[in-house]
Amino acid sequence: MHSVKTNLKAILYDFGGVFCESPLAKFTAFESEHGLPPQFLANTIKAQPNHGAFGRFECGVTSLAEFDRAFLLETTRAGHAVSGQTLMSLMQLPLRPAVAQHHRSLIDAGFKTACITNNTPNSRASNWVPADSKALSECILSAFDVVIESAAEGIRKPDPAIYLLACQRLSIHPSECVFLDDLGVNLKPARALGMHTIKVPVYDWHLAFESLGKITGVRFN
Repeated sequence: MHSVKTNLKAILYDFGGVFCESPLAKFTAFESEHGLPPQFLANTIKAQPNHGAFGRFECGVTSLAEFDRAFLLETTRAGHAVSGQTLMSLMQLPLRPAVAQHHRSLIDAGFKTACITNNTPNSRASNWVPADSKALSECILSAFDVVIESAAEGIRKPDPAIYLLACQRLSIHPSECVFLDDLGVNLKPARALGMHTIKVPVYDWHLAFESLGKITGVRFN
């Protein structure tokens, strides 16, 4: 394995916004179409990151029906009624085949890989992106050494415990990995633990892999 940073042993990824398109782009389009304030959905979620409707749902604490009602209540109080079911419809995201190819290049170079994803009980790994489930299973999921799902573990990013859990299961130290995510709030605690971090731009993910190539020494075609 050739690595510019010679202590690197693993690459850790978010899923949504890395292996598939970012939900933030869909949020923006929905807000524009329905006359909502910019970042209304993201701000509603961030207002109560751990104890709000979305945070509880991602930790597997509530059912889809309960989340649907709770999120509708939160958004109504914030000024614009949006149901939880509507939010979930915006989370069906197309895959980025080139990222799966880059992932394979890193595996071939000798790196361990893991996925750390905040997901929900109705979007466990077995049914991510239903339209692409076969490609997902064959090309991506089976290639990870470790998959950490918030809905299965009961913890979610940016809780430092979820990053440490991934490192534990990979048998590595945080300083021996790179973590990619499209949200800065998820990168901050990873960086504090000693991980190398790369933010994946919502509209130009290629820039993140240019940075990753420089760190790892892997050439992405």
